[in-house]
Amino acid sequence: MILLTMVARVADGLPLAASVQEDEQSERDLQQYQSQAKQLCRKLDAQSPERCTLEAGDMNFHLLIAQGVCYLSLCEASFPRKMAFAYLEDLSNEFYDQYGKRIPTVTRPYSFIEFDTYIQKVKKSYVDSRARRTLSSVNTELQDIQRIMVGNIEEVLQRGEALSAISTKASNLSNMAEKYHKDAKYLNTRSTYAKFAAVAVFFITLIIYVRFWWL
Repeated sequence: MILLTMVARVADGLPLAASVQEDEQSERDLQQYQSQAKQLCRKLDAQSPERCTLEAGDMNFHLLIAQGVCYLSLCEASFPRKMAFAYLEDLSNEFYDQYGKRIPTVTRPYSFIEFDTYIQKVKKSYVDSRARRTLSSVNTELQDIQRIMVGNIEEVLQRGEALSAISTKASNLSNMAEKYHKDAKYLNTRSTYAKFAAVAVFFITLIIYVRFWWL
């Protein structure tokens, strides 16, 4: 289930639009997450990853940055990441079509709060189980979810880690994996050469021994 959606300007973290679960109990429970979402938006910068998932217990924050705007959703951990990012992409396309030219100039928070109507409409289509199955089968253009950066909400908010650090860590891990692969390939090559050398030495020794013994 998609419980919270927020749209914010990357340059200064200004919230532009938002939508929360409509029933009162969920809204009360979401206050902490709303606060965390606002903090996340204020931590955005030019180096922040374009796609990112932050784990928050049994919930996940999903962030998509496009054309200077961050689209954030809070979903239950069981909600498919692929569907969450398809949902955010849908919002980003519509939001930019409607407000693209006005985004850099607004100064008042939630200047586009009326966008909630569209958010509710799209959210319903993604939450509906039959629609989810259909979207899952036809959504072939979405970026592979394995390439989405994954971090933890506590690291970003409580420890003050920048979102860009998640991307850096992932890049470092990728570089380390590539280095390990090259090192392993080099060692395998050396091992193969060593085996051939050992066999060659054996046969040369055998030939010398036979020639010495019989001649």
